[in-house]
Amino acid sequence: MPEDKIEIENVNKPGSIERVDRAKYLAMRAALLAVLPSQPPGLTPAEAKEALLSRLPGDLFPGGKTAGWWLKAVQLDLEAKGAITRAPRKPVHLYRHGPI
Repeated sequence: MPEDKIEIENVNKPGSIERVDRAKYLAMRAALLAVLPSQPPGLTPAEAKEALLSRLPGDLFPGGKTAGWWLKAVQLDLEAKGAITRAPRKPVHLYRHGPI
């Protein structure tokens, strides 16, 4: 696999692996983990996106472009890895859990 790619999982599709841009993934992962609280109920994805946009590098996410897609991809990967958890409430709320 090229060094500029990283393999990610999807909690909704066990065993499914996608290869995505490493730099964008790592930037979004760092930003998401920085804004999510460590206790429930956590933040909705919309609240998390609003909180993390200013933390994203402008060269990778100019004007926040594609941030929503990357947020969802990273969210599903981190859920699959047990690093973040959905709180048992609607709408979806996320919080950090497990190893970071």
